[in-house]
Parts: sequence; structure tokens; C-alpha cells
Amino acid sequence: MTTKINGDGFRRAPGVLDQVLGQVNDALTILSGNAVASRPNPAQVLTEEPGALNEQERIHAAGLMRVNHVGEICAQALYRGQAVFCKDPDVRQVLLEAAKEEVDHLAWCNERIQELQSHRSYLNPFWYAGSFSLGVVAGLAGVSKNLGFMAETEKQVEQHLDSHLESLPVQDSVSRAIVAQMREEEIHHNHTAVAHGAEQLPAPVRGAMRLMSKVMTTLAYKI
Repeated sequence: MTTKINGDGFRRAPGVLDQVLGQVNDALTILSGNAVASRPNPAQVLTEEPGALNEQERIHAAGLMRVNHVGEICAQALYRGQAVFCKDPDVRQVLLEAAKEEVDHLAWCNERIQELQSHRSYLNPFWYAGSFSLGVVAGLAGVSKNLGFMAETEKQVEQHLDSHLESLPVQDSVSRAIVAQMREEEIHHNHTAVAHGAEQLPAPVRGAMRLMSKVMTTLAYKI
């Protein structure tokens, strides 16, 4: 745990207020659209021909990338919420590293949405708050269930991205390159959670997660 030095030169561990302010700052950065990727956009080497997408294809691609952006908003909130009450420092680091990598996905999706002349979901604050709350609950459930929640989330995200690769216009190589890179890294997150002892969640919980995901994707595609 990092420490701070006060005016008397004494070191102190961050208190509850420090942690709360840190979480608020992270949330504002993520929701403002100012998150910056630490790695190059996987589509930066591609050249998109003007008019490659007709209007219907542009709107559809933008809707799918908005859904992906919301997914990354939720991932940020979930992992940060899970890390708050995680008692295992190694597992907590796994969660925070995953969240850090998801920041790149968030920035890439945001950039693509702008290129497609569209907007981020207007419900992003709601998605973030709800996902953070779920993450806190998962964190309180214990390390193995916490990791199980991460593994199941990434498994469902992988399936979700597979469907987008099938649905995106074939000529939209830029969006497809971003989604393909995201899919590869979500699979890695799943494997990491399993390797650290993830416990498979009960079927009703997995089903509830799928239902919630369906509601989110349906709304985020349009709003």
C-alpha cells in the first residue's frame, strides 16, 4: 500500500476518504471520455477509404461500438468495485491490472465512435454506478467467487465480441481490428482469473448476468 507524507514528515496509509476520492476521480475520468490509452490503437495502421460505409452501415457500426464502449465502462467499474474489498493483495493486483488494460479498450472504442460521428451512451453514469455496486458485492463474497465473477464476465464478453465480429460490416476493417484485439485480451483475462482460483458461479447467477447484459446491450445500441 502506498503512503503519504504529511507536513511533519510522518508517513500514513491512505484513509477511507483518500480511497473514496480516488474512486470518484477514476469514475469522473472514465465517464468524461478523457481516459487515454497507454498502447497504440490496433487500427492505427489501417487506412479507411472515404465512403467505405453507407449511412445504414455507419449507424449500425456506431451502435455496436457504443455497446462495446459501455462494456468497457462496466468493466472499469466492476474491477474497481471488486478490488475495494478484495483481501488477497495478489488477486487485487490482478483485478487492477485488468482494469488498466480495459482503459485502452475504452479509449479505442471512444475514438472509433467519434470517427463514426456518433455519441457515447447517455446512460454511462448509470452503467458505471450499477457495475461498481455489483463489483463490491462480488468482492465481499470472497476471493474465489470474486475471481469467478471476473471469469464469467470475460467469458460472456468474449461471446458478445464474437457476435459483433459477425455483425460488423465486412469493409469496416477499423472497427473489426479494435474488436478483435479486445476479444483476444478478454480471453486472457478469463484465463488469468481461472489460473488464480476462480470458482464457477451458480447457474442462476450466470443466467442473471446474461439477462443484465442483454438489457444493457439493447439500450446502449440506441441510447
